[in-house]
Order: sequence, then structure tokens, then C-alpha cells
Amino acid sequence: MAENGEFSFANNEGGAVGRNGLSKIQTNKNKAPEVCHDDSTAPIKAQTIDELHSLQKKRSAPTTPISNGPAAFATISEEDRSKQQLQSISASLASLTRETGPKVVKGDPARKTEGQTTAHVSHAQHYTPTLNISDSALKFTHILYNLSPAELYEQAIKYEKGSFITSTGAIATLSGAKTGRAPRDKRVVKDETTEDDLWWGKGSPNIEMDEHTFLVNRERAVDYLNSLDKVFVNDQFLNWDPENRIKVRIVSARAYHSLFMHNMCIRPTPEELENFGTPDFTIYNAGQFPCNRYTHYMTSSTSIDLNLARREMVILGTQYAGEMKKGLFSVMHYLMPKRRILSLHSGCNMGKEGDVALFFGLSGTGKTTLSTDHNRYLIGDDEHCWTETGVSNIEGGCYAKCIDLSREKEPDIWNAIKFGTVLENVVFDEHTREVDYSDKSVTENTRASYPIEYIPNAKIPCVGPHPKNVILLACDAFGVLPPVSKLSLAQTMYHFISGYTALVAGTEDGIKEPTATFSACFGAAFIMLHPTRYAAMLAEKMQKHGATGWLVNTGWSGGRYANKNTQSTYMPCNQITVSLLISLSVSSLAAMDQEAVSN
Repeated sequence: MAENGEFSFANNEGGAVGRNGLSKIQTNKNKAPEVCHDDSTAPIKAQTIDELHSLQKKRSAPTTPISNGPAAFATISEEDRSKQQLQSISASLASLTRETGPKVVKGDPARKTEGQTTAHVSHAQHYTPTLNISDSALKFTHILYNLSPAELYEQAIKYEKGSFITSTGAIATLSGAKTGRAPRDKRVVKDETTEDDLWWGKGSPNIEMDEHTFLVNRERAVDYLNSLDKVFVNDQFLNWDPENRIKVRIVSARAYHSLFMHNMCIRPTPEELENFGTPDFTIYNAGQFPCNRYTHYMTSSTSIDLNLARREMVILGTQYAGEMKKGLFSVMHYLMPKRRILSLHSGCNMGKEGDVALFFGLSGTGKTTLSTDHNRYLIGDDEHCWTETGVSNIEGGCYAKCIDLSREKEPDIWNAIKFGTVLENVVFDEHTREVDYSDKSVTENTRASYPIEYIPNAKIPCVGPHPKNVILLACDAFGVLPPVSKLSLAQTMYHFISGYTALVAGTEDGIKEPTATFSACFGAAFIMLHPTRYAAMLAEKMQKHGATGWLVNTGWSGGRYANKNTQSTYMPCNQITVSLLISLSVSSLAAMDQEAVSN
């Protein structure tokens, strides 16, 4: 018998003989057969495909460190923390004419909600309500809270028409009818808080509205958001300076807007998010829903409203994501100077030796291109603060124009367009999904929003010492300015306050060609105080820290734009020229030919 006990061969002497004289096989059934390489496992616990899918995802565990011992940690459980978080969001979405905020629950409405914490909180009355309850108070509003880029991709691709994944992994989306900012539709509440502080009147970007009209628009936005099955909520920070950062909450209806703000604001750590608490400022983005044209102060179906006393912003009638970014920048232009901090519409980078350069300029004049220099560390491309200790980036990402973008001219921006990046209003091949950056079919203001760490030489955290060079970028549409001019302090203030440049096509609604303009502080659309207040702070800081002023023309040379009688040549932003400029010493520049550097 064989050792395995399964069968044996009989010999010729006494055993049975089979055909052709061969030994007959004898089987033995007294032992169960063994299985070689047994790879069977216990059956899964799931009873349905939904349960199986639920096993695919690992639940994130609480990550709040125990800093004050077990007793301190035990004072609030994970369930209580989640409930407080939902109560805070419910309060943010509360109507001011009803007794309670909406019932909110975390999670996608497409999934089951059993066992999830809900909140439905009361709030103080501002007006006597005509009705104490509405249909929106009878339903759940599902909160998709601080979703990851992968989760937001899924939401956008599944539910938002016009969202596609490009060949490099970025998500391409559309902003609707508005493909640029609408500054004429931006309003600021004029009340006892702002009447004496803000810059009002002729030349000011601050168009007034009263608080009642703001509350009407706020109610319209909140009612629209509460009528939806789900809304996206982002809790994030502004300003990399830990002593002066601002907590912001963005409530929006589109995954595209949530991902955009995930990129553009500073992303909190899990510990910071669990202890976020009440935000310092809240945005209600109901951009898919128009404002009421018959409401006082409205001039179109679009309205972007700021209330600095309530620290709230309402967006109606425009889905262009840049309104959120620039709205928060306006808020920082109000809050930071009150702390003796200068807010700056500028790019910023730092050399290997720690020398910091600021690049002032309007959208499209080259701040992102020039600040994203692979020979220098990127601190930020658009919005900064200058404090008593140095500079800090306000944002957590970059918002680059990508019309005519190429790998050769702007390799860092090109390589940053990958998974997690939002591409606005670009055109791509329907089969290969390769983007044609030269195509202006939708708009010339095509944009890419990506986290700042997508730039390889980004300095994290985004802070630096006091600047050594202050560079004013002017896109000259008339070919009048020389390429580079060194400025005295007085000349720097003159050009800073006047802000001569050109509005580049696409950065604002209705702009098709470069148009000469004067934009105070190279960002008049966003400043809240009188330009001289920002200029005085800049002059004080430049003088105190020995910074040098420069005026760089990133526009046209050899004649004005589209002048057929002369050989007008567009002089694009040149990283090599400016990198050389900010690396040279003042004494070296003084020795240069006066035709190249004009005083």
C-alpha cells in the first residue's frame, strides 16, 4: 500500500492482474485525500455586495494626541466631537427667519445613513419669522465634509456634467456662463463697522449695500443650499503664519468648488480639523442659483456680497471659482492691516541665500510665472502678508493661467497639472483627453488650480524673511515702459499707488483684448482701505528692511499692442531676465548700461 493510503499496486505473485499482465490498481478509501497548496480561506462576513464594498474601505481612527493625559482626552468622546462639528455646520446653514437650522448628517445621500450622528440646532432670532418651519427642515441635508481629492473626483465625475479626467490625471471642469470675475457685481455691506474704515466713493472697488439686502441674499443662498440633497463643506485656514491664521468655512454645491478650495486654502491636519471649532469667516457659494434682480442694489443676476461684521460672504449667479479666492483675499485686506500686517497682491520667492523677492501685479501680468522659478524657492504666487518677522503666504495653492502653456516655457506649472489639479474651461481631445492649451474656444482665461507642494521647489511652510527686492510688474499695452527700471522709494510708491498696467483678456468678464488701466496697489479690485494706507505701510517696511524697488515691463516692446504700422513684439514674462535681476547687487546694476536699466 502506498504511504498516502490512497492506492497501491499489487505484485505479480498474489495480487490481481490487469490487462497485458500489469499489476491491477487497488484503491483504499479509509483515509481522506490531502490537498496540496491549500489556499482556501474562511468565507467573507458580508451578506450583500454593499457590505462587501464597505469592507474595502478602512475607517480612519481618531488622531488627536493625548496632550494633557487620559483624563483630558476623556472629557470629549469621538461621538461628542462629531456632534459638535455637525452642530457648528448646522448653525452655519441656519436660516435667520426660522427657529432651527437644518438637519445635517455626514455622508453621501446615495449611501445608507443608519447609525450616523445628526444635528438640528436652534439659533437666535434676528427677525420675527412668519413660519417656524419649512420643508427644508423636514429633510436631511447631507454634508460631504472635507472630502479628499479622490472622493471629490468621484462626486464630480458622477454628478457634474462637463467634468472629465485628462490624460495627465487632472480634472477638467466648466465654470458655466461666467469664466472670469464680475467686479461690478461685488458688494460690501456699509454699516457702523465699515463706514469709517473702508474706502468708499469714486475710484473705490467697494460698492455699498445695506445689511438688510445682504440678509435677503444670504437667505436666498442658504435656502437653495438647504434644498439640495447634499452640500460640500470645507474647513480650512488662511495664512501660513501660525500667529495670524484665519479659520474659514466654505459651503458649496459643487464638488469642483470644494476641490478648488481644498487646493487654494491651507489644508488642516487631522488633529487641527478635529478641533477646528467655529470658523472666523464663512462663504455660502450658491453660484448655480441667481440673485433676485428686483432686490435693491442688484444690477444683474450675479451678486457677490461681503459682510465684514457678520464675517460672511454670499455668492449668487456665478460659478467661477476665482470669486471665492479673491473674496477671501479682500477679507484679508481688511483684517490684516488692523493687526499692522501688510497684505500684498504679489508673488514671492526666495533665493538659495535667503534673499526674498516680491512680485506685484494684476492677474495675467506674470506673478505666477516669475515666482515659479526653478532656481529659487517658491513661497507663493499671488497673495502674501508682510509682518514684523517676514513674509507669509496666505494660500495653500496656486491659480495659474494656462492659456498657451508649454512644457518648455513653464515646466514647473506644466508638471503640476496632474491628479488633484483642477483645470477650468480648457479644451481637450475627446479620445486621448490631451489638453490643447492654445484653444480659446471656451475662454482665454483658462486656469489651473493645484496645491503649492506640486511645485518641486516650494518652501513648506510658506514663510520667509523680509524681502530684499520689490518688483512691480506692468503689462504695458502701449510699448512705453522700458523693460527694467530701478526705482527710488518715492518712485516705487508712485507706481504702486497708480498701478499702471493692462487688463489681460479673460481675467475679468467682458475683457477680450489688453486694455490700459490704473489699478491701485496692483490689485484695486481687492483692496478694502484707501490705497495710501497700504502704500504707507509698504514704504515703512521697505525703508526699515532696506528693500529695493523695480519696475519690470511684461507687456509689449517695439510698439503698442496690435499696431499694424510698427513691428510690435509681445515680450512675455521672462524668468531668466528677472532671475538675473534679483540676483544682481545694487552696485552691479548701477554699472549697467543706462539704456537697459533706466532711472
